[in-house]
Amino acid sequence: MVFKSRIKWIALFVMILSVGSLVVHLSMTKSSGVQLAYYARDTLWQDFDSLLGAQDFRNKHLWRPVKSLETLQPYANPRISFPAPSSKNNGFIYAKIFGGFDKIRSSICDLVTISRLLNATLIIPELQESLRSKGVSKKFKSFSYLYDEEQFISFLKNDVIVAKTLPESLKGARKRNEFPLFKPKNSASPKFYLEEVLPKLKKAKVIGLIVSDGGCLQSTLPASMPELQRLRCRVAFHALQLRSEIQVLGKKIVERLRKSGQPFLAYHPGLVRDKLAYQGCAELFQDIHSELIQYRRDQMIKQKIISEALIVDSHLRRDNGLCPLMPEEVGILLKALGYSQKAIIYLAGSEMFGGQRVLIPLRAMFPNLVDRTSLCSREELSELVGPETPLPENTYEMPPRKSDKQLKEEWNKAGPRPRPLPPPPDRPIYQHEKEGWYGWLTENDTEPSPSPMDLRNQAHRLLWDALDFAVSVEADVFFPGFNDDGSGLPDFSSLVMGQRLYERPSSRTYRLDRKVIQEFFNITREDMYHPNRNWTLRVRKYLNSSLSESGLIRQSMLSKPRSFLSHPLPECSCRTLALEESKQIRSDDGRFLYGGEDECPKWIKSAGMEKSKTDDGDQPDYEHDLLTEQSETDEEFAKSKVASAFDQDEEWDPND
Repeated sequence: MVFKSRIKWIALFVMILSVGSLVVHLSMTKSSGVQLAYYARDTLWQDFDSLLGAQDFRNKHLWRPVKSLETLQPYANPRISFPAPSSKNNGFIYAKIFGGFDKIRSSICDLVTISRLLNATLIIPELQESLRSKGVSKKFKSFSYLYDEEQFISFLKNDVIVAKTLPESLKGARKRNEFPLFKPKNSASPKFYLEEVLPKLKKAKVIGLIVSDGGCLQSTLPASMPELQRLRCRVAFHALQLRSEIQVLGKKIVERLRKSGQPFLAYHPGLVRDKLAYQGCAELFQDIHSELIQYRRDQMIKQKIISEALIVDSHLRRDNGLCPLMPEEVGILLKALGYSQKAIIYLAGSEMFGGQRVLIPLRAMFPNLVDRTSLCSREELSELVGPETPLPENTYEMPPRKSDKQLKEEWNKAGPRPRPLPPPPDRPIYQHEKEGWYGWLTENDTEPSPSPMDLRNQAHRLLWDALDFAVSVEADVFFPGFNDDGSGLPDFSSLVMGQRLYERPSSRTYRLDRKVIQEFFNITREDMYHPNRNWTLRVRKYLNSSLSESGLIRQSMLSKPRSFLSHPLPECSCRTLALEESKQIRSDDGRFLYGGEDECPKWIKSAGMEKSKTDDGDQPDYEHDLLTEQSETDEEFAKSKVASAFDQDEEWDPND
């Protein structure tokens, strides 16, 4: 008995040891598995950055200016005698401007140029999106909602006489519509104004212009009118100063972005419903957003804005460069350029069609994606808007429910029997689906008229675009998502690129050909998150080349004929060092595509030399870094542990 009891105790002890050993092994396995998972995740992100050449922000080749453009300097002063305007002129021009921030800015420059051409006094233009009827603060007038009136008038005193209002003796006649009214297109020529408008101006002494196409004068003027082009530059880059509250808040945003000592990149997606509908890019979106784009496109067809079919192949349009780069594609390109995961990206633009959902891939690659709402408090943004009269919120009213008696009457009037059974009830439409800005789709086939709150929000968009414009101009790098959209109208990104080209020509501004970019993506469309080395180097080479000569040539050929302010060269710049004639490039009609700038005056040269002494010249420029990267052989890259770890991992999900 004693022997048997000892065996039992020994067996029990062995079982306890076995269970304990099993528990210990399981816990160790779990712990090591979790650590391995974390290690694999961190390593894969590092491998992704290493493969695409990601560098820390302290490596200046990703942020430093483009050396080949440092000889360009802003210079919009008249080159010849440009007499000041006389108070005894041909009359007054008043104007109404329709459209958003980009259309307003371009239209004002055209109006000043036309006033100089016709020797007339310009009345401060009325911005229809910021009138008191739109519910904006009574603190501002129409023009002063965005711009500084006093600065506008005083700066242009040597070019054009600008008055705030018509003389009292003429206001009554304007209300009675006694003066000629014109609706010029944005392609109107100087000849049209001299032959059609000027005689009526001299006769009536007052004319009105309604500007709705983002401009009222053709972008490319005859070679005999370079001073009018420079006048456009003086208006856009000097006279049109945002009002002080916008400038102050814009500077605060820039300071907050650079507070950590890092530079930042500004990115404008350009995802605007009207432009997406114009180009037929509905299939790039999902669900209700595609339907909203198609509805707007159908409206444009009925209004004869476009003369194409309603349904088009969006993917073919995208391959032709007619659709915007999606945020996911922009993230891949920035990774290919070498921007690290810690890079700060400022998201510009008041409208983001598709909402936050389209930004998910970009935010996963670059967590430091911020916008004005994440950098400014509600109080700061409300101060920018000013005191406004409270408006009722947009509320959805349920349609009245039909009574049983009404339903029976409709059934009896439905026609002879036998009748088909009524259709099964639809999925219930919930209240939150009807209260959104797109809720009308659930009940109607026509879009409702904008409510007072909608009109006020449209006016607020002017302020948000102006604020983002100021930040984007000051950014260390600017990356456009949808410039030169092919509509012939000015766009936000193009205006930012033009302002940066005038103020700081050597700042890093990518000037992309979306058709070329889509050709790159079509090579690796099925595996965008695992690009090979050759693809990365080719993309990097193209994007870096767009910063300098090739990008400027493309802008001059495609963007300048539509909007002069997007490429104000060579009229509004000068060079501290003359460009060799062999490097100057002309178009078939003799227009300069690259080069052709005048030599800078001595005072500009001396200022440029002082600035160059303060710059750090020890850091290599991006062209040197690119050549160094390309010198690596494929064999050396194949031997890299980072490359092998990245290429062998087939289970990595970029959405994790």
